[in-house]
Amino acid sequence: MLSSSFSLTEIQRQIDEVRRFLSVTLSIANAHTVEFYTHDVWKRFVAVPPEEILSAVSQQSKTTFGFCSDTNRLVDIHELLHAAKAHSLPGLGVCWSRDELLQALRENRSEPGLEPDEFMNSKKSHEVQSMSEVVACLAQHCGVKQVIDVGSGKGYLSSFLSLQYGLRVYGIDSSSTNTHGAQERNRKLKKFSRVYQKYTKAERAQGEATHSPQEELVEIKSGPNGDSDVLCAGGGIVKQEEEKVSTVLSDVSPTVERHSEANPETEEHFLSALSVDVIQTTPPRIPPSQLSAEEKERRKRENLERKALNRTHSASVVFSPLTSYVTAETELRELISELEDAVMVGLHTCGDLAPSTLRMFVAKPELAAVCSVGCCYHLLSEEFDHSPTECLHGVCGFPLSQYLRDQSWFCGRNARMSACLALERVSLGQGIQMESLFYRAVLHVILRDHYSSYKSEKRVGNVYSKAKSFVDYVRRALRRLELDESKLSDDDIQGYRDAYGTRMGEMRAFNMLKVTLAPCIEGLILLDRLCYLKEQDDVSLSALVQLFDPLLSPRCYAVVGLKRYRNRVTS
Repeated sequence: MLSSSFSLTEIQRQIDEVRRFLSVTLSIANAHTVEFYTHDVWKRFVAVPPEEILSAVSQQSKTTFGFCSDTNRLVDIHELLHAAKAHSLPGLGVCWSRDELLQALRENRSEPGLEPDEFMNSKKSHEVQSMSEVVACLAQHCGVKQVIDVGSGKGYLSSFLSLQYGLRVYGIDSSSTNTHGAQERNRKLKKFSRVYQKYTKAERAQGEATHSPQEELVEIKSGPNGDSDVLCAGGGIVKQEEEKVSTVLSDVSPTVERHSEANPETEEHFLSALSVDVIQTTPPRIPPSQLSAEEKERRKRENLERKALNRTHSASVVFSPLTSYVTAETELRELISELEDAVMVGLHTCGDLAPSTLRMFVAKPELAAVCSVGCCYHLLSEEFDHSPTECLHGVCGFPLSQYLRDQSWFCGRNARMSACLALERVSLGQGIQMESLFYRAVLHVILRDHYSSYKSEKRVGNVYSKAKSFVDYVRRALRRLELDESKLSDDDIQGYRDAYGTRMGEMRAFNMLKVTLAPCIEGLILLDRLCYLKEQDDVSLSALVQLFDPLLSPRCYAVVGLKRYRNRVTS
């Protein structure tokens, strides 16, 4: 029987350590960059020049985590950096590695798995490959064949779990557009898989490895019956419908984010990772007019047998996208009539959906295990943050554990925004567009000085990417806010840019402080979720597991839970 490395008491102690640290430092994370100059944020919270922070030069003083005990202003950056690292999840030492979890689930049994050289290089493929193996191991350990993918989106994880591991997957998403797109993408993926597998088998048989299936599927000839057919590797003929599949690679790829371009090479890796036994191969096409009566009868009989086999096979191996908004109160059997014991998963479920996934796992006896990776912490609702936008649906996403609820703890929206920052990427010079932040903060000064509506709820939006200069940026923003831009000349606007340009270093240093605190805020949110599972009597295993490389996927931690077998409902 698996056992957790940390007890509930130990996790509560870790929460207390992080909470104590954040009680001193959270004011920095909650400062809004837009108000950096209008609220004089630097002078309010920091008592050292920005150069000292950027160069990590400390001052000696009586401090707590680098903050002066008398003024509550930051005076020792070294102490803050050391404390922030100590109070992040790696510093606390509470996380399992992915390999440790897999080893524990397999209980030292030899299991076939995907080789590292089969992994795609992109963010999405890294996530799908890494998480799917963990989910498959959870399903095998619990003896279940069904998976419920909450917030399934485009269906990349669901399709891969179904095709690669033979699991029956129900993908639930609140967006009908995502659901229909996932269904169509899964259909195209299966079609292209057949074409790709045919090429691979022919290539192995002939010993030819010089061309890709994409290259082979470009020579189009007229078929004997006048149709446009495609000459496939190995001499086989594939109908034009299958040729179309080779042109929709960007649709079926699980590796391409919305802002990325399609990469045919990564498509190959995704398809090559699929098991041979889940790909249905198609024999060379021969026109019906050339078939003998005996051959026609034989094929008819085979088709009937294949359809019967497919009906049996599809009952256990299928990806079924569903459209629904789900909560812990949702009756899963009303959505899924064939529901059996299952594993519930969520890959980068936004905001409150991640804690809702854990609540569903606890509430539903048919759910044997859970693997949840959350994201978009700024969309979390907080029970004890009395902002009018919080807890719109009555059940809040944070805190989840009774332990933090008893302390009425809240982070604040700006702090949760800070938690989304990626320390590993920023450390390499990626992730923060300082000039756009600077432009927005100076615009806020202009709105304060010249317009009474500077606190309007209207949003400026992404005008920075279209602006040719600061003056152009301000004029575009004023038009977006429907304000009279004739009040200001170009020289007036540029004067603000010049006046605050000398203080841009303050903003750069302050944002680096927020980035430094980001892992600690994320850590508290995730420790709260882990604590919630440990508070449940029927959960036998609960752990935080680092599934992904944080450089590829900054939201890299999964909350994993297993129920005691006697508390599950078996079908």
